Amino acid sequence: MTTTETEAASLAELGAAEARCTRCPLYLPATQVVPGEGAPRARMMMVGEQPGDREDLAGHPFVGPAGHVLDEALQAAEIPRGEVFITNAVKHFKFVPQGKKRLHKRPNAGEIQRCKWWLDQERKLVRPEVMVAMGATALRSLLGRATPVSSVRGQVKILEDGTPLIGAVHPSYLLRIRDAGERRRERDGFVADLRRAWSLLDAS
Repeated sequence: MTTTETEAASLAELGAAEARCTRCPLYLPATQVVPGEGAPRARMMMVGEQPGDREDLAGHPFVGPAGHVLDEALQAAEIPRGEVFITNAVKHFKFVPQGKKRLHKRPNAGEIQRCKWWLDQERKLVRPEVMVAMGATALRSLLGRATPVSSVRGQVKILEDGTPLIGAVHPSYLLRIRDAGERRRERDGFVADLRRAWSLLDAS
C-alpha cells in the first residue's frame, strides 16, 4: 500500500491522506482536496457528486450555491446540518477552463471508482445508519453501477453492508430549473426525500 491507501484511524488523519491523493489526475488542476465534513458519528451521511468552484477554493463541501439550496432543504426538513455528515463521491473539482471561469465537468466512471476508496473510508469511520445519494454520480459510487435517480426516487435501497440508501436529486439540479412552478415541486420532492431518510433513523 502507498501512504494514500493506508486506512486512517480518524477523520483528521483521513483528510490529511486525501490531500496527498494521486489515485487519478484530478488532483493536478484542483486547488485542493475537499474532504467530507460533519458530525464524526453522524447517523446520516449525504453524498453529492464533487466539489464545485467555491468548494475547491474554500476546501469545504457544499458552501456554494448548491450548498445554500441544501441548507434550505435541510431546514425545511427539520434536519440540523450539524448532525449529518456531508461529503462527495469525488473529492477534487473537475472542470474545464473557459476564460476566467472554471466550468464543472462530470466525473467519469474511472474517477468515481478510484475515489470510492475515500468514501468507503469515511463510511467506516463515521458508521452512518442511513445514506443519502444526491445525484447519479453518488448513486454510481454507492451502488457500483450507473443508476438514474428517477429509478430509485421514493424507494429505500439496501447497500451490501445492510445500510439503507435513499436516492435524491443533487441540489444543483434545482438551480438549473427555470420554471418557478416546476422548481418548487422538485424542491418539495427533495425535501420529502430528506425527511424520508431522516425518518428511517426513528425506525432503526
